[in-house]
Amino acid sequence: MSGQVETATVPNRRGSLTLTVGLVLVGLHVAVALLTLVWTPYDPTGMAGGRLEAPSLAHWAGTDRLGRDLFTQIMIGSRIALIVGFGAVAIAATIGVTLGVLSAFATRYLDDILAAAFDILIAFPTLLLAMLVVAATESASLFSATLALGIAISAIVARLTRILAKRILSMDYITAARTAGASWPSIVFRHLLPNIWPMLAVNFALQFGLAVIAEASLSYLGLGAPPPNASWGRLLQEAQGTVYTAPFGAIAPGIALVTLVIGMNLLADGLREAGDPTRRGRQ
Repeated sequence: MSGQVETATVPNRRGSLTLTVGLVLVGLHVAVALLTLVWTPYDPTGMAGGRLEAPSLAHWAGTDRLGRDLFTQIMIGSRIALIVGFGAVAIAATIGVTLGVLSAFATRYLDDILAAAFDILIAFPTLLLAMLVVAATESASLFSATLALGIAISAIVARLTRILAKRILSMDYITAARTAGASWPSIVFRHLLPNIWPMLAVNFALQFGLAVIAEASLSYLGLGAPPPNASWGRLLQEAQGTVYTAPFGAIAPGIALVTLVIGMNLLADGLREAGDPTRRGRQ
């Protein structure tokens, strides 16, 4: 019996560790982003030293080709990545959850049309859809990049919401609520959304990481936040020409990008472990 108990509790401990590591990594970036609102080591747009200086006590990540402190630029990049990530997820949640719930309640004909539309949008790469939206706005900015990514991701959220909502609406207690005369808004807000929210939260965490990577890609292509915004993607693009002579210019923002994305993925895995009823039942 003791061996069975140990085997059952190991996944829970692993899930708790995963959640903790994810929270630490994401929390570190959030703390840095908040710190930039009141303090940075150097002026983000000013020349703090010589060109392409190696990492030192004065410049922890070195300087770029213009003599700006790279560590300061990376700190600002954390703020931009979080703004885009949270903004894109908020837009995707608003559009996707609304369309997904409407599809679940719609007639079969309309539901089939919406489901096909979701699948078609999902078939397109997120980055490509975002590039099309940015091109339609005729200006590259932080807002346009966030809006583009939110719209591109919304199809994924809508499809998941539709699947989860249809599963919940087929439950007996929903039928009982309808029989008792409960209104549709009451069913949505009292029964439907509270039951699908845990799975949606996991998906939002995953989509956050996708949005951060896509924003870095847009900035690398010149379609993201324009200068003087220190996006990690733009820092990587600027360091491309000096990657052999000054590799720290590409390594430092790359590490920042990877740690945030890995942190959000670990956070999503931890939330999935914590929200799994089969694992909770074995605790």
